[in-house]
Amino acid sequence: MKPQDLAPKEIVAELDRYVVGQAKAKRAVAIALRNRWRRQKVSPDLKDEILPKNIIMIGPTGVGKTEIARRLARLAGAPFVKVEASKFTEVGYVGRDVDGMVRDLVEAAVKLVKEEELEKLRERAREAAEEKVLDALGYGSGFGLGLRSVLGRAQGQPDEAGPEKEGGAGGPHPPGGRTGGREKARAQLRAGTLDDDTVEVELTERPSAPMPFMAPGMEDMAQGLQDMMQSIGNNPIVSMLGGGQKKRKRKVKVKEALELLAQEEAARMVDMERVTREALDRAQNAGIVFIDEIDKIAGRDAGHGPDVSRGGVQRDLLPIVEGSNVNTKYGMVKTDHVLFIAAGAFHAVKVSDLIPELQGRFPIRVELDALTREDLVRILKEPRNSLVRQYTALLATEGVDVQFRDDAVEEVARIAAEVNERMENIGARRLHTVMERLLDGISFDANELRGQRIVVDAAYVKARLEGIASDEDLSRYIL
Repeated sequence: MKPQDLAPKEIVAELDRYVVGQAKAKRAVAIALRNRWRRQKVSPDLKDEILPKNIIMIGPTGVGKTEIARRLARLAGAPFVKVEASKFTEVGYVGRDVDGMVRDLVEAAVKLVKEEELEKLRERAREAAEEKVLDALGYGSGFGLGLRSVLGRAQGQPDEAGPEKEGGAGGPHPPGGRTGGREKARAQLRAGTLDDDTVEVELTERPSAPMPFMAPGMEDMAQGLQDMMQSIGNNPIVSMLGGGQKKRKRKVKVKEALELLAQEEAARMVDMERVTREALDRAQNAGIVFIDEIDKIAGRDAGHGPDVSRGGVQRDLLPIVEGSNVNTKYGMVKTDHVLFIAAGAFHAVKVSDLIPELQGRFPIRVELDALTREDLVRILKEPRNSLVRQYTALLATEGVDVQFRDDAVEEVARIAAEVNERMENIGARRLHTVMERLLDGISFDANELRGQRIVVDAAYVKARLEGIASDEDLSRYIL
């Protein structure tokens, strides 16, 4: 089943594999994603009138706001960009305009679609790369016999492989002796027996042109100039006259040569015009923009000080969120059907402190719960990318078998929860700090512990962390 065909319950089930709890937020984003699928089925005269219901998530840091949005975008195969609202205030407000988030979204869409196209062309590109590597190895094709074929004949060696080597008795034979050695070499190439041979191949140089200096806020113009110079370099007429991209011979291992040539061939096969059209369409109709720290720009204008800047950012955000045309280097982009998900802790301010017009553009409001000790235990154990699995896999690369007992996980969660209560509550991010401190010794000496099994239980956790966690002054700096 395609991701866009998932029902809301199935979307929530997928999000549950990575994010613990926060059922209300998952439910809201699942409905928003499903509504996009529903909109595509509506008659064209009504389709453009159905606007996405933007979401604002309210909750402390480290409870899963960003992760829910990021996983939703991956699940939908949609272009996704995350921006910090606070960077548009004060100095940052002068340095970069708010339209930049839409340009970043289009760049993400182009990258996403191009990667999909490259994946489709992988097999064809690999075959083309094989032909070039075989030529470079000396196995000629067509009218040329190839250096190795000629040498083989001069030494009285048969040029075509026997039945037992070309597919067994009665197996297919190459049509002529000229290609037999090449086909045999191709089979060895695919089997990996030639991977460590050295071969000289011709690769296109991609010199990184220096980014022209531009004043703050003109980065997009600088990028456009760089792309224009690149396109001039790709022009075949310019290349014929001795300009443009240069080719350079390099001696590399066969395995690396195959990868480099396959990438080059795939990039050459991609129809960038079609990629751009598809990317613009996907950015406009499936794009997701996550605006974090939106509470940092909340507050009505006071006539002076930073509030002026905050109000200015809100007024600049408003036309983009409600729907406008933004000019990008790939073409004009309409933001009417882009889904905006905003998030903020809202400790010092309320959602009602945003200007009324902006509040109205975020009709769905979801409050995320602070994480309990039980949630932290689940976060350590349940998600596919849980911290316990991450650290176990990292240390396994050094041959160290680290096994976490359930009581150790409970103890780590207890310490993280206690530190969060006593100091700033940073949610699940505290687990990263605690786990890093817990496994500091093993990580440092891992190369000397190769082949050993280390069992991490509650006693081990207490021995490593209890003193630090109980000393408030020390834990303030370390945990």
